[in-house]
Order: sequence, then C-alpha cells, then structure tokens
Amino acid sequence: MRHLTALVLAALLLVSLTACGQQAQTVPEEEAPPVQETVPETPEPEPEPEPEPEPYVISSPTVMPEGGAKDGVTYVEYTGVVEHLFFHPVIAYPEQAFDGDHMSNGYDDWMVTVGEYNKILQSLYDNGYILVDIHDCWSEQAGEDGALRMKKNTLYLPEGKKPLIISYDDVNYNLYTLGDGFTYKLIFGEDGKLWSWGLDPEGNEVVSRDLDAITILDKFVEEHPDFSPFGAKGCLSITGYEGILGYRTQTDSENWTAEREAARQQEIEAVKPIVAELKRTGWTFGSHTWGHLSLSSRSYETVTADMQRWFDEVGSLVGEASVLFYPFGGRLDGDDVRQTGPAFQWMQEHGFRIFCSVGIESYSKSKSDISAVICDRLHPDGTTLRSAKSRERYMKFYDAADIIDLESRPQREVGWLEQ
Repeated sequence: MRHLTALVLAALLLVSLTACGQQAQTVPEEEAPPVQETVPETPEPEPEPEPEPEPYVISSPTVMPEGGAKDGVTYVEYTGVVEHLFFHPVIAYPEQAFDGDHMSNGYDDWMVTVGEYNKILQSLYDNGYILVDIHDCWSEQAGEDGALRMKKNTLYLPEGKKPLIISYDDVNYNLYTLGDGFTYKLIFGEDGKLWSWGLDPEGNEVVSRDLDAITILDKFVEEHPDFSPFGAKGCLSITGYEGILGYRTQTDSENWTAEREAARQQEIEAVKPIVAELKRTGWTFGSHTWGHLSLSSRSYETVTADMQRWFDEVGSLVGEASVLFYPFGGRLDGDDVRQTGPAFQWMQEHGFRIFCSVGIESYSKSKSDISAVICDRLHPDGTTLRSAKSRERYMKFYDAADIIDLESRPQREVGWLEQ
C-alpha cells in the first residue's frame, strides 16, 4: 500500500511539472520581448586597383651584348657622330597658334606642328636612327695624369643603325602658350600611362596621347620598339620660373602668402609622380636655367643666383642634373669653346658635365682643362624647314618638302621653293 501511494504521488508530480513547463512556453505574444531582426551588412565596394605599370627596361649602349648578338640582332661598334636634334613644344592646334596675332611668327619660326613632328619621327625611323640617352654618349674618365676628363664612349648598336639624341626645350607649359594651340600639362590616364590635358579651340577639355611631343614619342616607341632598343626617350630641358610640366611649382618674390604656398605645395605633390614615371620610362632631365637667361651676357652673380634657384625649385623635384642647355644658345662667359670662365667653372663644380648650345651640326668637343664636353645640336622648326641651306643639311634626317605644312603655317617665304 505504501508503495502504491508513492507511485501515485510521483505520477502527480510529473504531471504538475509538465504543466508548468508548457505554461512557461506560452507567454502571451504581447508580453514577449521584441525580436531583433538581423540585416546582413552591405560590404563596402572594393576600390578599383591602380593599373600596374608595364615593365620598362633601360639598358646601356656602351656594353656589347654577350656574343655580339641579342634577340637575333647583331650589334657592332660605333664611333661616329652622335646626332642631336631638339624641339620646342609642338603645336597641337595650328589654327590657334597661327591666328595672325603677335605670337604667330614666333611660333612659325621655332616650333613644329603635331603633324610635322609625326612625319619627322617616322622619317628618322625610316632612315635608320635609334634613340640613345645623352648621358651614355660621354663619361668621366681618368687620364694618364690622373685628372678626370669627359671622354666620348664607344657605343654598340644594332648593325646598320645610327645613334640619335633628342632633347626638348621649355617643357614647362608656360602660361603664354595656354589657349594658344598647345597642351596644358601632363597627367596620368586611366591606363596608368602619361597623357596630355588641355583645351581645344572651342574650350572643350581634351585628354590625349596624340597632341604632345612627349606622349607622341612614348606611343611611337611602343609601336616601334626597335627605335629605342635601349629604352631611351629624350632629355627634357626645363626652366623653373613658371613651374615644370604644367604644374606651378615656382615661388614668387612678391606678394607671397600662406595660401599661395599651400597651393604650390599641392602642385609639387601632384607633379612628383609625373616626374617619377618619366624617369622610369626612359626620359631624363636637364637644366635650362631657372629664368631662361641668356648666359653669354649675364653677370656671374646673376647667373649663379638664378641657378641656385633652379636647384632649389627644380632640381629638388627632378633630381641631379649633369646637362645644361643654353637658353637662346648663349654660351657661358661668352665663349665656352676657347675659354673656361668663372661661370662655367661654377656650373661644372655644381655637377654639370655636358653643355649644349645650338648650331648647324651635331658638334661636340671635350674640354682639355676641365671635365666637361661642349655640344651643338640641330633644331627642326619653321626656320630650318623654310631654309634652302637647312633643307640640304637636314636631308639625312628628312626632306623639309615632305614635312612642312604650308597650308597651316603663315604665308611666309620658303627658300627652297624659290630655287
């Protein structure tokens, strides 16, 4: 009997506990805590990766490839003349540059159009010229007396090819050219390559690789890699009084404010990657003085002060320079060929070794009393394209009759048409 009672009590306890459990699970809905819905987070979009720059190989023509051949091309020793041509900024829109204003004849004298520049490059290529870096053509070597002098290097070139230096003056995109038929600055395109930016004659923004001397040569080398077997492009000769490469990195001695300095610093930061990309892809830099001074007629104090400013504002951005391009062709101290004056010595002491003027042939002379080489270079432009004598001198590069755009240029005398 006692055992039966215990069983009954146990059964009643189990029913009670079950009922309690069911009651706990049936709390009225209005008394239940609110349910927190989980909303999946929208992931932040991944930023578009910057395009990886294409590898660019730069080598030296002073080293013969092992076995005398490379990639099926035979290389031979070259000891002849290294030709040197230089250009000013090319004219993108002739209708603006040659509009009859006070600048038209100057542009006609000293510049070529995009169309003429393209024809010149093609003719140089067809005539067997290849690009070499000016810095590879001479080097500082010790003589028997132990003194360092600049000596011409032996170059090893693809058989049948001839070396050519190209340099470009005034690569600053100066204010007087803006809106007058020229590009405005260099920028990066979406492909990571250098493009030009500017405005067309109607005021529309134009981003292109076909309107600027630098980007055109970049494209030409991409399409004709054998035009630059060593990776060389050209040497950019820049002043500083209106900045560099289209960026206003210069200071001004008057009315300088914190706001202007802040704007200048922004321009400096913007141009640094442009400079780095140019150097990475075979371009080099030289000085054209800070203020575009005619060095043959300025005092020692003026020349050295100007160049110190170039070091501070331009050299600090492009790096050390060993090539000095004379503005207007004006030689240091009046005559750097027959004498070595104080301004020339100062330049040499500050790192310059190659001094380039302008002439009627690609002349060079290593000085015997100091480690320096004097050079002359030729100038494809309206002046030489119109001249009968120059047409003959430049025939090894191109025939001016095939190059000059007489329909776009001002109607001025053409010497070889009169013959």
